Amino acid sequence: VQRISYRKPRATDFRLIQGSIYANGAGIFLSGVAGTPPTSTYSSMTVPLVSVTGVASRTVGYAMAVMLLLLAFLPKVNGALLSIPNPVLGGFLVFALGLVFIEGINTLVRAGLDAQNAMVAALSFGIGIGMQHHNLLADFLPHPWGPLLGNGITVGTAVAVAFTAFLNLSKPRTQSLETVLDETAIGSVNEFLRRVAEGLGWNQSSIDRLISAGEETVAILSDSSTAPDTEKPPRLMITARPEGAEVELEVVTVSDDTNIEDRLAYLGDETETIDQSDIALRLLRHYASSVRHQKYHGVDIVTVRVTRSE
Repeated sequence: VQRISYRKPRATDFRLIQGSIYANGAGIFLSGVAGTPPTSTYSSMTVPLVSVTGVASRTVGYAMAVMLLLLAFLPKVNGALLSIPNPVLGGFLVFALGLVFIEGINTLVRAGLDAQNAMVAALSFGIGIGMQHHNLLADFLPHPWGPLLGNGITVGTAVAVAFTAFLNLSKPRTQSLETVLDETAIGSVNEFLRRVAEGLGWNQSSIDRLISAGEETVAILSDSSTAPDTEKPPRLMITARPEGAEVELEVVTVSDDTNIEDRLAYLGDETETIDQSDIALRLLRHYASSVRHQKYHGVDIVTVRVTRSE
C-alpha cells in the first residue's frame, strides 16, 4: 500500500508495517478471548483495489468506514446486498483473486526472483493450495491441532521457511563481524571485508570495490546515527554472504529517520547541486550494484550487493 500510495515512488517504511502487524495480532487475540469472529486491520484485497482504482487517500477510507457502520443499522440495504446473484459475486471474486495473485507475483519479482526463489515460491504455493483443498493433517492430528496446523497459509508459510533455511545452509558459509559504530569501526570493517574477498579469490580491483562499498555504508550510518554522546555507541553487525559473482553485505545498526534508498533516488533528481554529505551516497551508488534499506523500530538493516569485477 505504501508503494502505490505515492505518486513519486519511495522506499517502504517497515516501521508502519511492524505496527500494523502488532495491531492486527492484538485484535485477533482479543477476538479469540471474546469468542467473536477475528478482526483484521487490513485485507489482502486492499492492495489490488488501490492499484485498480488509484484511490489511496485516508479520507476515503474514513468515509467508507462511516458508510459501513451506517449500513450495519439498515437491514433492508443489507438484504439488497445479500440478494446479489451468486454468479455476479463469483465473477467479482475471480477478478479480485486474480489481482491478489498478480500482486503477489510482483512482490516476488521486486524481491529478486531467481531460480532458487522461484522453486521455493512454487513449492510453497502448490503445497499450500493442496492442503487448502484437502487437509491431510486433520486425518492424523487430533482436534483442534489438525484444522489449525493444516491451514493452507500455515503449511505454505512453513514450507517456504523450511526450504529457504535449507537453501541458506547449502550456500557458502557466511562470515560475520560485530563491533560498535564509532570512528574505529572503519578499520575493523575494512580488514573484515578484505578477508572475505581474499577467501573468495577475488582480484585486487574487486577487493577494493567491496571494501569501498562497506566503508561508504558505514560512513553513511555513522553520519546519520542519533545516539547521544553520553550513551554507548550503537552496535554494528555486518554479515557477508557470497552468492556467485556477488557478495551481499547485510549491515545492521541504529540510525535516524532518513532512508538511504530515498536519498539515493533523490541524488538522481538533484544532479546539479552537490551536498558534502551526499558524497558518500554517490560513492556507494558507484560501488554497489544494489542497495536496500529496511527501517524498523530501533533497528536499521542495509543490504548492499557488490559484484566482482573482471
